[in-house]
Amino acid sequence: MPVKKPKASSGAKKIFVLDTSVIIYDHYAIKNFAEHDVVIPITVLEELDNFKKGNDTKNFSAREFTRYIDSLSGKNTLQDWTPINGPTRGKFKIEMNFSSKINAEKIFDDRKADHRILNTALYTVESNPGRKVVLVTKDINLRIKAKSLNLNAEDYETGKIKTVDELYNGRSEVQKVDANSISSIYNQGEAKASTALKKLKPLPNHYYILKNGSASVLTRYNAEDDTLKRVVKSAAFGVIPKNAEQTFAIDAIMNPDIKLVSIQGVAGTGKTLLSLAGALEQRRNYHQIYLARPIVPLSNKDIGYLPGDVNSKLNPYMEPLWDNLKYIRSLFSEKDKEHKQLNEMVESQKLVVCPLAYIRGRSLSNVFFIVDEAQNLTPHEVKTIITRAGENTKIVFTGDINQIDTPYLDAQSNGLSYLIEKVKGQALYAHITLEKGERSELANLANDLL
Repeated sequence: MPVKKPKASSGAKKIFVLDTSVIIYDHYAIKNFAEHDVVIPITVLEELDNFKKGNDTKNFSAREFTRYIDSLSGKNTLQDWTPINGPTRGKFKIEMNFSSKINAEKIFDDRKADHRILNTALYTVESNPGRKVVLVTKDINLRIKAKSLNLNAEDYETGKIKTVDELYNGRSEVQKVDANSISSIYNQGEAKASTALKKLKPLPNHYYILKNGSASVLTRYNAEDDTLKRVVKSAAFGVIPKNAEQTFAIDAIMNPDIKLVSIQGVAGTGKTLLSLAGALEQRRNYHQIYLARPIVPLSNKDIGYLPGDVNSKLNPYMEPLWDNLKYIRSLFSEKDKEHKQLNEMVESQKLVVCPLAYIRGRSLSNVFFIVDEAQNLTPHEVKTIITRAGENTKIVFTGDINQIDTPYLDAQSNGLSYLIEKVKGQALYAHITLEKGERSELANLANDLL
């Protein structure tokens, strides 16, 4: 029988019960509930204790959270309500009790951590009549189970963008542009944006296809002098852009004034290939080129179950990156200097293909850094990577926000979507969404129909 919730007072402070997934996603989550109080089930601490060793993000989050609540507790016991730092914030406590009138372990016929957390939430409801209690979790199944027991349950919304449909795509097409502006861009390489775009208010480094009848030109908005600069289709280390949006992506990757680039698009649009080709074209400007991606274990199993040494375990995850490098190498014959340069760069570690975990914690100076599959990162991970950037470092994030392999992330809460939404409009940043598949007709068919 589901729990009967006492009627909560409309003016009473709420109590939020946090699941482990929330802490892993954001280890400072308890600071983000305004004046309301927060309960941490003892089961969450037990799960975090299992995560404390290792170099993955979840291990870092587990360690940072336990340090944080230890610093907050001072000389208090954590079974007491302890103030969270900040004058407008509420209090938190560790709840040891997970026995309630309704036993989730018995109802769902399974003794596991999720059900003990549900029991803690049920106990919190029973012991706090008149206050609204909400279980907060990134785990969709746990939210459904909670609601089936008549518990309030919500996703953790901090770091989540409002809507994917309106996510910034970095480019626009403008019809009936003044013919003199198009002529000026062709002849002088630029034109005054206020004249060409009229009432439009462009963001820095936004890309435009300007059209007037049969005449058209590709441009990028330069906010510093309010001009539209011409974007010329050009090859990068043998890779030629096949459409306007790929041309824009190459321009952003090759522009030394743009230090941060994100490229979003479905499989086969050329995100990683264009990024790698652009980096190789600029190899003399950087000490190293890093091409990295997060490791998302198959079926959420740890990579330890795979046979072989560390390299053997990691090779399957890195193979897509090597495929792009092999394709670029195939554009040249063995006698071409570019073919030899690629081999030399790999051998001398001028070009490094590696898991993202291998560069975490390092300071990145004089590096061209490509982060592939960025949709599998949390907002905190994206922030951590960017804050590692030193002098003369450029970072390119690529990914597809609709192809997420990490539990507890979705199209609205992943790091790539968060980056695009939060950093748009900054002078150091450019974004392009690629929509036209260029891998093959078969790949395009799958993207369109399946």
